[in-house]
Amino acid sequence: MNKLELLTGDIAVDDRGEVGFVNDFAFTGVKRFYTVKNHRQGFVRAWHGHQREAKYVTVLEGAALIGAVQVDNWTNPSKDAPVAKYVLSAKKPKVLFIPAGYANGFMSLTEDTRLVFFSTSTVSESSGDDIRFHARYWDIWNVEER
Repeated sequence: MNKLELLTGDIAVDDRGEVGFVNDFAFTGVKRFYTVKNHRQGFVRAWHGHQREAKYVTVLEGAALIGAVQVDNWTNPSKDAPVAKYVLSAKKPKVLFIPAGYANGFMSLTEDTRLVFFSTSTVSESSGDDIRFHARYWDIWNVEER
């Protein structure tokens, strides 16, 4: 896959409790996973890109604003490139696929936000494919009141 894809799940509730699931997530190519939790609500971790590594991300607790942008030039990317924005919440299970060639980042929307990332690269493979940009390079982090 070479495009962003959002896999939607659900929560089943009965007298025993609840089960959250995203049944269409197949762990294709996953070699490792890691969890991330910011110290405070509103904190931004961005932008982290890979030319070869793809990732899947889901929210385990709380909610997060996640951004993903296809990088057109790894030395000097266009600040006008369209950025896809997703709000993921543990209350509505979803998995976002971020293909190779994209930079991604997120902002915690709640104090308890915890994400899990599933990577298609080992740590050593990823270390040679790790490109970082300033957190506000693509500044999508303002939440507008409605």
